[in-house]
Amino acid sequence: MNKEEHMTQLISHVSPQSLTEVLQAAGYRVNQTEQNGIVQLLSASQGIGYAVRFGNPAQEQGRYVDFTFSCALRVQGELPAGVAERWNASRRFARLSLQGEFLVMEMDVVVAAGVSNDHLRGNLELWDRLLQEFIVYLRDFTQNAAAVPAAPVEQEEVAL
Repeated sequence: MNKEEHMTQLISHVSPQSLTEVLQAAGYRVNQTEQNGIVQLLSASQGIGYAVRFGNPAQEQGRYVDFTFSCALRVQGELPAGVAERWNASRRFARLSLQGEFLVMEMDVVVAAGVSNDHLRGNLELWDRLLQEFIVYLRDFTQNAAAVPAAPVEQEEVAL
């Protein structure tokens, strides 16, 4: 183990502020919001808005051992059958579900055992790529479902 590897600081919990700093360092604008006492971060990539929701609390107040990236798209009309199931069967890392009138893609990130800052950055890059794939997937899926009229999908408004 070289000296640089030995000096790597492991992150075993995140806070809204620490995750805001990671996102900003990667060039994203971030707004912190609170609703019913629950803090979340709002950001966007390639014009697609998403939220960061915090999961299980760490022992220290205001810190968490996991979080979820979440992108909700409002569905107008009917989606072609199997849109979420086919995504989930063909993709790793992020899951797709229909929640009421929203099609939601989510990706969990766990830091509980200790991860490097590079690991957090890598998860952010993975999320960014999955968001891009998500939009292409929806466009291709609805175009290929010619027998079923395609449902328009619109981005849930996120104020930045």
